[in-house]
Amino acid sequence: MTSRSVAIAGCGVAGLACATLLARGGNRVTVFDRLDAPRPLGSGLILQPVGLAVLDEIGVGARIRGLGAPIERLFGKAEPSGRVVLDVRYRALGSSKPAGLAVHRGALFQVLYDAAAASGVEMVASHEVVGSDGDGRLMFAGGRTSAKFDLVIDALGVQSKLAHAAPISPLAYGALWASLDWPEGAGFNSTALEQRYELARKMVGVLPIGRLPGALNRQAAFFWSLKHADHQAWRARGLEAWKDEVLKLWPETAPLVAQIERAEQLIFASYCHATRSSPLSRAVVHIGDSWHCASPQLGQGANMALLDALALARALETGQDLEAARTAYARARLFHIRLYQLASWSFTPAYQSDSAFLAWLRDWLVSPLSRIWPAPPVLAALVAGAIGSPLQAIGKLGGAAPQTLSTAPTPN
Repeated sequence: MTSRSVAIAGCGVAGLACATLLARGGNRVTVFDRLDAPRPLGSGLILQPVGLAVLDEIGVGARIRGLGAPIERLFGKAEPSGRVVLDVRYRALGSSKPAGLAVHRGALFQVLYDAAAASGVEMVASHEVVGSDGDGRLMFAGGRTSAKFDLVIDALGVQSKLAHAAPISPLAYGALWASLDWPEGAGFNSTALEQRYELARKMVGVLPIGRLPGALNRQAAFFWSLKHADHQAWRARGLEAWKDEVLKLWPETAPLVAQIERAEQLIFASYCHATRSSPLSRAVVHIGDSWHCASPQLGQGANMALLDALALARALETGQDLEAARTAYARARLFHIRLYQLASWSFTPAYQSDSAFLAWLRDWLVSPLSRIWPAPPVLAALVAGAIGSPLQAIGKLGGAAPQTLSTAPTPN
């Protein structure tokens, strides 16, 4: 196998996973990040079975499972009617199929960071990447330039300056997130993502996310849907007025809301929907959100990033020349990404938009149909990330395929 020098811009899920896989394959890997001490941003996420298969391949699956919270169900009600409008159960795929795992972003970051460091990856902090010379060198803020690398990988995320000439406009709706202590005895399902909706304009959710490394207490991710344009107005209204609004929609969240004492505890996350036509540009390969970004309604961001990292590592292991390996990577991921970008684009307005009609359609037509065979296993496979067989596509690049998932609907 050819050993290459690889520069990775960005120290997030995509960058760290790719760094570990490539370093273990004999490559000399350097990760550049703009922060003095790289750290995660955000609260919690669900690792789907496809993402967990990649983490198993990296060798950190057991550790992250020890920190996370198993998720068996995604459940939501429309208020004030109490009508169930979201009910996806992983068991619809079959009792032997894996479910999801909710984790704190900090836990996932630490597990991946430790794996990269143990694999000999060089970490270079305080280097903000602002461009590439197109010949294997990264350019940094302040006029600095890196040494020449055989391969440059862009894992900078949505607003990557290596991927997009101009900033991408955010979607209308984002969300406020907080990591809080899990409310023991409050009646929340410790194996489910639970949400409440008022039409598609308001949404509040609770997700168990396990614990951080070294911590004993379990945590919950608490989130509230909010328009990007309304963020400043939300701050001006004051915390107590917002708490009253949350409790009116979902009174049972009181033990969680009581833990929020300062607006600074809530991080506003904005979302974008964009896909580059190709993950390849001159001397740069794009992975994760640098290639494709979407709203979090299907919860696939981190899982897609992990799949990209594995696909690129497998393509480079084939012994092909660099250009052929880059092309093989793009081909292995393209169908799955296009499929899920379309699904995310289609689903998002039913849960985050100003449309009363779409909310009505979701509640009174789509929701009942979703409980009729074969919809339950199809929806479960969609949430699990298995539609399009991404692991099998990666397995065809060379070597054994990671854990695979059957997407064929089977009776419960």
